[in-house]
Amino acid sequence: MSEEEKVGEEEEVSFPYTIFAIKTALGHEKAVAENLGLKARRKGAHILSVIAPTKLRGYVLVEGEKNEKAIEELLKGMQYVRGMVGGERDISLEEIEHYLAPKPVVADITEGDIVEIINGPFKGEKARVKQIDTAKEEITVELFEAMVSIPVTIKGDAVRVLEREENR
Repeated sequence: MSEEEKVGEEEEVSFPYTIFAIKTALGHEKAVAENLGLKARRKGAHILSVIAPTKLRGYVLVEGEKNEKAIEELLKGMQYVRGMVGGERDISLEEIEHYLAPKPVVADITEGDIVEIINGPFKGEKARVKQIDTAKEEITVELFEAMVSIPVTIKGDAVRVLEREENR
């Protein structure tokens, strides 16, 4: 094959690593992830990462060599492990990406919503959301029972939505 033919031909790129899903007992995902990480280090296994996303209950994700037998060997005898999710396909990063990025606290709050403040000096007060700063995860509210309308900026996790804005 000439040099020109090689340039026109696309090479298939393969990666020696993949992501495995491990079934665990509910509520013990973090313990399994920590124990698996320690065991992998001790045995010198080729594991790049072990994560237990809070939104993915009952599972731990392991990024490691495409060697299912080696992962199964690490899991043998581990407490709270229910097994490995079988199948011949690899889990892609795109499939699990939404578990890796945290959702902003203010994502479910819109301008005009009526909220109750659950933390801080205005705890128990009701207010209307006037402005949302997604980057800082803060909202600006106007208290209902204040004599003078003064905007107050508070953290998004310090409120609970009581009523949604109708024009949503």
